Amino acid sequence: MMLIGEIKEYLTNRMIPFWVHMKDEEHGGFYGQMDGDLTLQKEADKGGILNSRILWFFANTYGELGDEHLLECATHAYRFLKEAFWDKEYGGVYWSVHYNGIQADTTKHTYCQAFAIYALSSYYAVSKDEKALEMAEKLFDLIEDNCTDSYGYMEAFDRRFMPVDNEKLSENGVMADKTMNTILHVFEAYTELYRVRKEENKSIEFTNKVAHRLRFILNVIADRIYNPILKRQEVFFDKKYRSILDLNSYGHDIEAAWLIDRGCEVLGERSYSQRMINITTSLTEKIFETAFTGDSLYNECCNGEIDKTRIWWVQAEAVIGFLNGYQKDKKEKKYYEAATSIWNYIKKNFIDDRKGSEWFWSVDDQGISNKEKGIVNMWKCPYHNGRMCLEVMRRLKG
Repeated sequence: MMLIGEIKEYLTNRMIPFWVHMKDEEHGGFYGQMDGDLTLQKEADKGGILNSRILWFFANTYGELGDEHLLECATHAYRFLKEAFWDKEYGGVYWSVHYNGIQADTTKHTYCQAFAIYALSSYYAVSKDEKALEMAEKLFDLIEDNCTDSYGYMEAFDRRFMPVDNEKLSENGVMADKTMNTILHVFEAYTELYRVRKEENKSIEFTNKVAHRLRFILNVIADRIYNPILKRQEVFFDKKYRSILDLNSYGHDIEAAWLIDRGCEVLGERSYSQRMINITTSLTEKIFETAFTGDSLYNECCNGEIDKTRIWWVQAEAVIGFLNGYQKDKKEKKYYEAATSIWNYIKKNFIDDRKGSEWFWSVDDQGISNKEKGIVNMWKCPYHNGRMCLEVMRRLKG
């Protein structure tokens, strides 16, 4: 029980106050950047992904802890999403806006739309604001109408949903037509949308549409994303989901293992649970064997070369993923021990003791924390580490 006690204390007394402090009372939403030296950049652009993840964080912390101030913060993020990020002419959520809410980068990325669905669905679950659920449903239709082909999910679009190069989610020297990252988080978003609609007994027709796409995505993951020979997910693809790079993203694999299990649980269809459990079990075991160092997780392996950097979100997802592996099979105590060891590593190396700070972005192989990269930016948010806290509390409290 030490793990749950420490994590709840950290979430309540340190993490939540930090993100409350990031609230922009003057212009709306939350500040978009804090530098490594803890300088708050009040006029930095605000990212759509960051805002959605903050909304998700406060909605879920309210749902777990019941503090009304947390719901107020969630509502603050929701209003900014609705007023600044939502494109009232063409629909969808912008990639970023300026600090004052004026549109900055009007790219419509499927990944960004998915996180808005994820956040809006969670916010509806705690607020019962029907407008929030309507926005989530509109985004679902926008994705399905504009961002799909017969193979799966396309990536990047201009404001009018005309395809553009996928620069924002391509890395390692390739330009990907499709990515594992995007389809995984569409699945995550649809899982939450399906959950809240099913629990609220909303109209069956739309709920069935979401279920149909959850099944479709599970089939794509099993047939095209997951590599059964290497027991990993492929990462970057051409238009037909043919892999274009020898890359193993350790963080995404351990994250996918528990997100897929969660999605199958919410979907509640035995055939898919049985089909996917072998994949998620294999992903967990392979990551434990190849990426877990005894106290933390390496970042990735590209073309046979391991990147031994420890990245903040990878560690957070590893705690959840290994705890999930243990709960699936209590004989696998090594997974619980791994989750505990990684938390201890996080406490020592990632949690910044400076007043008014949160987590460092990364730690090198010698254990030196990166104090130069920003504490908050469009990708650095309370989603992965906040979710780690909430998942540990939910999974271990009973």
